[in-house]
Amino acid sequence: MAPRTEGTAAAPRSGIREVAYALAVRTALREEMLRDERIFIMGEDIGVYGGVYGATRGLLREFGEKRVRDTPISEAAIAGMAVGAAIGGLRPVAEIMYCDFLSIALDAIANNAAKLRYMSGGQLSIPMVIRTSAGGHGYAAQHSQSLEAWVAHIPGLKVVAPGTCADARGLLKSAIRDPNPVVVIEHKALYETTGPMPAQETLEPIGVAKVTREGRDVTLVSWSAMAGVCLDAAQDLAGEGIEVEVIDLRTLLPADFETVAASVSKTGRLVVAHEAVRYGGFGGEVVAQLTERAWGVLKAAPVCVGSRFAPVPFAEPLENHVAAGKRDVIEAVRACLTTR
Repeated sequence: MAPRTEGTAAAPRSGIREVAYALAVRTALREEMLRDERIFIMGEDIGVYGGVYGATRGLLREFGEKRVRDTPISEAAIAGMAVGAAIGGLRPVAEIMYCDFLSIALDAIANNAAKLRYMSGGQLSIPMVIRTSAGGHGYAAQHSQSLEAWVAHIPGLKVVAPGTCADARGLLKSAIRDPNPVVVIEHKALYETTGPMPAQETLEPIGVAKVTREGRDVTLVSWSAMAGVCLDAAQDLAGEGIEVEVIDLRTLLPADFETVAASVSKTGRLVVAHEAVRYGGFGGEVVAQLTERAWGVLKAAPVCVGSRFAPVPFAEPLENHVAAGKRDVIEAVRACLTTR
């Protein structure tokens, strides 16, 4: 799936600067570390190397080894240390380099971080962030999956998936300040793309979707890199006289289904698109929620777009064949408009 480069449609506005997605992430980390000395970051290659995508470059030099900690290649240890540090009064931001390896860390994340506030009767707070990357970008089957549905299924967590530079900064800052564990899923194909980011410090609220394009014919919902793909698809469909309302969900847990329902009440049609495989993907939850909330106004069955049920291939042509992309979104919108 070719990521959309933000900021190509309009010139930067006053108070807005064009930055790379990786720089937006680094800006959020730096601002929060300057604000609160309890915050520290840790993960594989995040210190000396500066992160495999450059998102932590320069932070070791500025903050030192006490607050920028390279770890062994052990996701279980990284997540476990984050839980312990959070219980002890610190505010760790831990990186799991690829979301494919969340499975190794899930005991600490799902059974400890997500449950200890409840199991302690509210006596414990777990203010920790897990940053990880998802999606295909030539990294083959073991490093290219989109597994947001795994963590969105766990009570006690919050899950965000920023698809723009502004959200990469604003949502990460909100996640770091949250008293609960938050999983922040970044898309590896976005790190080198550029887009507008407010020059001033801005927090984006967790749990609030954003209507990125208004329309009257179909509601199109997505998140992460696919949110930009959907905007491009909507632009192409506008040339055919089809006006698509695009919603970037931004947060999967808790998800802002009210904004989606309000849009569907206007358009009467719903298409959900994500890069994760369609079967068992979070798009199915969006469809289920909106079918319950907007059954009386739906003019057609909702449509869900996702990647084919197959491992992500290494070769670019094969990856593009397996991964859902703009053509799939356009075809789904057309199909939704022609069915009753």
